[in-house]
Amino acid sequence: MAEAFIVGAVRTPVGTKKGALAGAHPADMGAHVLSSVVERSGVDPAAVEDVVMGCVSQVGPQALDLARTAWLSAGLPETTPGVTIDRQCGSSQQAAHFAAQGVMSGTQDLVIASGVENMGMVPMGANVGFALENGLPLFGQGWSDRYGDQEISQFRGAQLMCEKWGYKRAELEQYALESHQRAAAAQDAGHFDAQIAPYLGVTRDEGVRPDTTLEKMAGLDPLREGWELTPAVASQVSVGAGAVLIASERAVKEHDLTPLARIVQLSLVGDDPVYMLTAPIPATRAALRKAGLGIGDIDVAEVNEAFAPVPLAWMEEIGADPATTNPNGGAIALGHPLGATGSVLLTKLVHELRRSGGRYGLQTMCEGGGQANTTIIESV
Repeated sequence: MAEAFIVGAVRTPVGTKKGALAGAHPADMGAHVLSSVVERSGVDPAAVEDVVMGCVSQVGPQALDLARTAWLSAGLPETTPGVTIDRQCGSSQQAAHFAAQGVMSGTQDLVIASGVENMGMVPMGANVGFALENGLPLFGQGWSDRYGDQEISQFRGAQLMCEKWGYKRAELEQYALESHQRAAAAQDAGHFDAQIAPYLGVTRDEGVRPDTTLEKMAGLDPLREGWELTPAVASQVSVGAGAVLIASERAVKEHDLTPLARIVQLSLVGDDPVYMLTAPIPATRAALRKAGLGIGDIDVAEVNEAFAPVPLAWMEEIGADPATTNPNGGAIALGHPLGATGSVLLTKLVHELRRSGGRYGLQTMCEGGGQANTTIIESV
């Protein structure tokens, strides 16, 4: 099987839903990261064979195959096609998997995996509005026969995780506080500078709260009475985009590109859709097993902080080192622009491995429907 290499990885700053990026058209934001990854890698854009873009709420400004409109909005060659995909929160991580698989199969040599989501302009759930407005069920009869009429949501799933693993509010808040502290320290140390392509005058992630405290968190109401969850221990509603250029060994030589990392393993599993957020645990086990690695071989892990119990349970079950898990903070501090987060996390992972001198990196995230992608890369 052919090797696949990451030869470029860039992201916008992650903005808040009412911040400086909230008015940015998703196609223009996507255009920015696409042109940035092409420019930084030095590749001829006409050689790019496809753009695979993740986006969850594909409605309004995020409709009409955003991958294609973003590429054209960037003024890049009309000969490169694009496709937009939805695997919920893992959409752009799946975009990276599809891009890498195209290269590893030998059918493609240069593919960009990207993701875009402006949750300030297109609210979460906007793409299910037609069903709700017209009294149509979101799930078919077969689903109802199998799972009944119980609530299916990420919020309930996170609370179910708290109950299963015994996490209490104080432990969740302590984790959230550390996420902000790590992100603030990384910002101050310039750890994100090389990976960010400033946009609309914004150079830093907007959601980090270096001055937050446990006392401030304690004053927030729970998401639902009797629950352990509050807004402080959940990912932020965000705006952002990321892009990763994946190349074959042949393309690396032909275009004189500089590999940043090698794709080692791509895994995907499904788990309980009611719990919804637990799949990173079996997905990580599957990826490590197939790669012939142990968790002790992983120098940096990016585990999406959809809610604090997700990385907490993952670390507990996998036996991962908290020091190397989300070392520069996660979505609780930095934000979670849904379809863009996979490419943002992969960009963070590539750059942190190179900055820290680590060898292996692992990325995983929970996804709607009880799914998870896991990607393992090796810095080169």
